[in-house]
Amino acid sequence: MKNNLKISFIGGGNMATALIGGLAGKLTDGANIHVVDINADSLHKLAQQYHVTTAQQIGEAIAQSDVVVLAVKPQQMKSVVAQLQPFVTSQLVISIAAGIRAADLSRWMHGHTAIVRTMPNTPALIGKGITGMVALSGVSQEQINAADAIMRAVGPTVWLENEALIDPVTAVSGSGPAYVFYFLEAMQQAAEEMGLTPEQGMELAIATFSGAAQLAAQSAEPVAVLRDRVTSKGGTTYAALTSMEESGVKDAIIRAMKAAAARGKEMGEEFGRD
Repeated sequence: MKNNLKISFIGGGNMATALIGGLAGKLTDGANIHVVDINADSLHKLAQQYHVTTAQQIGEAIAQSDVVVLAVKPQQMKSVVAQLQPFVTSQLVISIAAGIRAADLSRWMHGHTAIVRTMPNTPALIGKGITGMVALSGVSQEQINAADAIMRAVGPTVWLENEALIDPVTAVSGSGPAYVFYFLEAMQQAAEEMGLTPEQGMELAIATFSGAAQLAAQSAEPVAVLRDRVTSKGGTTYAALTSMEESGVKDAIIRAMKAAAARGKEMGEEFGRD
C-alpha cells in the first residue's frame, strides 16, 4: 500500500538502487525519496529513472525525512554519521552496512535509539533478496512496520531478537550468494573437464541449483530427506556425495561460515572504535 513516507538514502550504490527501485511509485512516490551520493552520474540516473530528489552532500532535506537509510561502506560510516547527526531528531535510521553495530551508531548520533540494523543480500538487486533485521529499544511499532515494508521491497525479512545474531545472518545469507557462485563455478569447471561447453555447463548448473532451491522451498520435508531421495546407494549421486564427505566438504563449508560470522564481529569492534 502506497503512502507518503519520506525516505532519505545516504549512499546511492547497488543496494540502495535496488531498494529505491522496489519503493518508488509503490510504497511511496519517487518525489518522497531523497538520495545523497558523491557520484553525480549515479544521482542523475536515479533521478531520471525514479524521479527522486538528489544531492551530493548531506543537508537540510534529511531533517524532513521520516526514515534515513545508511547505505555506505562500513569504513565510511563513522564520518558519514558525523555529518548526518545534526539533522537527525526523531527519524527512523536503518543501516544496511555489514559489521557496524547499532550501539555504535547510537553513540555517534548522541544517543539516538530509533535504529534498525539490517543485513540484506545481493539478490535484492533482482527483488529476490532476504534481510535479517533487529531493532533497538527506541524503535516504535510504527517504525518497525515502516522498516519491514522498506526492506520487503526487495524480498522477505527475518526479525531477530538479539543483535549478536546479525553476524550469523551475515555468514548465512549476506555472504551466502558468493558461496553459491563458488559452487556454480566448480560445477561449470567440472562440466568442461568432462567435455561439455562452458555455456552448457553453466546452463545445467544454474538450472539445477535454482530448481533444487525451489523444490526445497516448496517441500515440507527437511533438506536431508530430499537429499536422501536423490541418493541411491551405489549410484552416481552416492559416489559424488561420498567423495565430498571424504574430502570434508560439509565441514569446510561450516568452518567457512563461522569464519564469516567471526569476521563480522571483528568488523564491529574495528569500525566501532572511537
